[in-house]
Amino acid sequence: MAQIRFVRPNQTLPVSLTGKSCALQCAHCAGHYLSGMVPIEEADAEGRASCLISGGCDGQGRVPVTAHLQQVAALRRGRMLNWHVGLIDESEMQAIAPYVDVISFDWVGDDQTIREVYGLNCTTEGYARTYAMLRRHARVVPHLTLGLRGGQFSGEYAALDSMQALRVDALVVLVFIPTPGTRYARCQPPALAEVDDFLLAARCKLPDESIHLGCMRPGGRYRRELDPLAVRAGVHKIVNPAPSAVRLAAELGLSVRWENECCVIQRSS
Repeated sequence: MAQIRFVRPNQTLPVSLTGKSCALQCAHCAGHYLSGMVPIEEADAEGRASCLISGGCDGQGRVPVTAHLQQVAALRRGRMLNWHVGLIDESEMQAIAPYVDVISFDWVGDDQTIREVYGLNCTTEGYARTYAMLRRHARVVPHLTLGLRGGQFSGEYAALDSMQALRVDALVVLVFIPTPGTRYARCQPPALAEVDDFLLAARCKLPDESIHLGCMRPGGRYRRELDPLAVRAGVHKIVNPAPSAVRLAAELGLSVRWENECCVIQRSS
């Protein structure tokens, strides 16, 4: 029987190494989502099974991962850690390697999108090199935001081709959210048909890899309509699924398993 996993990540504590601060102030976020994380100085993971270690970036797109390593080490004891690291270098990766279980790596497939959204003087080749370096030290799961450039597709399929060539273990698909207070606040998320087409293409190009529909995607009616499409497209995990997706999985006779940590956390069954 085919299986799908639904995730409510309430056992993962999201921790920011920079509080609410981010130098990049990206067009889609502007630091908005850092406010939903616990500053590292205040982090208490008692009762949690894992932590997401993240934070804002510096001007080169790097999360200051070596800051607060003593506090991170305390959080590590008895827990798994999922890191967002940005475009760090190998020496930084080596420093945090003892505290890493998995890295969530945001991937972009278009040079102009990198410049417009992040304001970085970087290329897609730079992203690929960073990904390859990170994989030498840890398990890495790419995250790809569909419509990152103000709701418009720009390089998503190129990124998928790169992942196919580099042989990823899994892929987390996110969807652009118009966020108040950002440069893209008045933009619209990509059309549902475009997202559906991409999920189907990903399933075909990565037939043996686990594909997840991640937590960062629009809510409301958009999610109610998107999530059942993801079920039909054959994704393996959906984070915070709409009830419509849960009902469809039951109607299709899928075996359903519920999980309670970040979707990239991998534990023995």
